[in-house]
Amino acid sequence: MELFSRKKMNNGGPGEIGGRKGRYAAAFVILFVFLIVLVVANICLGTVSMSFHDLTRALAAPGADGRDIGAAVIWKIRMPRLAAVFFLGGALSVSGFLLQTFFNNPIAGPYVLGISSGAKMVVAAVMIMTAAQGLILMPAAMIIAAFAGSMAAMFCVLGISRKVSNSAMLIVGGVMTGYICSAVTDFMVTFADDSSIVNLRSWSMGSFSGMSWESDRIIAVTVIAASVAAFLMSKPIRAYQMGEGYARSMGVDIRTFRFALVILSSLLSAVVTAFAGPVSFVGVAVPHLVRSLFGTSKPLVVIPGCFLCGADFCLLCDLIARTAFSPLELSISSVTAIFGAPVVIWVMIKRRKEK
Repeated sequence: MELFSRKKMNNGGPGEIGGRKGRYAAAFVILFVFLIVLVVANICLGTVSMSFHDLTRALAAPGADGRDIGAAVIWKIRMPRLAAVFFLGGALSVSGFLLQTFFNNPIAGPYVLGISSGAKMVVAAVMIMTAAQGLILMPAAMIIAAFAGSMAAMFCVLGISRKVSNSAMLIVGGVMTGYICSAVTDFMVTFADDSSIVNLRSWSMGSFSGMSWESDRIIAVTVIAASVAAFLMSKPIRAYQMGEGYARSMGVDIRTFRFALVILSSLLSAVVTAFAGPVSFVGVAVPHLVRSLFGTSKPLVVIPGCFLCGADFCLLCDLIARTAFSPLELSISSVTAIFGAPVVIWVMIKRRKEK
């Protein structure tokens, strides 16, 4: 694939450039249309079904009183959840793209490398301790705890990457790191007081339930800031894709650049884990789907494409998780794995054939 070939590409003629721009525009239109369809479906479908008329009436009167059950369900339950899924799905996808760029590995991602598991471990520990003290863990504190866990797991993976040159061994090391963090989390949950783990079990399996407008505001500010920062790094990321030597010749400070990638990818992954628990395969699969759809790996195109496609992907998976066996709700990771794992398998087979 283009991202991992490290070959410098020419710009092509005017006709070729125009054709590429047309493809990019068409791809963005497709993703945006899917987004609109999925937004409507996520609001209207569920345990309590809503008609399109109910939706338009609720949107026209956001301040409707609590006697309107339909409006209350839409504004207090489904809309906050939908907004959270949108931002967290985009965050996971952009985080995966940054990690794949950093490690030059097509199957690197926050879940595969154990970064999400590291965040889960620290958040679980903090949640159990605060619940035991009768305290409430604030959303900002959850992000800080998740970020600390993400960075700890990331440093473990970085240590492994310096000892092994084989990309497959790096992935194995990341998976083992994730297993260790998950085992520690399970140990803590097993011996925690029942009052401490009422909401912890469903969260540890991955779930977008229980979102509120307060948590959405924190999610939105953090994700937008980190995603915009990643987008502003598009030029050095593109240069880095061509190789470290090329990036240095273009004036990129490699140490600072790599540090920024680690911070941004860990922060984006931490936000997701803090509020939704570990969500599998989104960060690995979506960047590949975006590259195939757009026909390029240029960060200027792929980063916004990843954000939009990741939002679509998670909205679809969350809709299935909520409605497939309603009123029973599946864990979001169970659904994302069904769609994401085949993409990873396809990437591995394709790389094998290319060799």
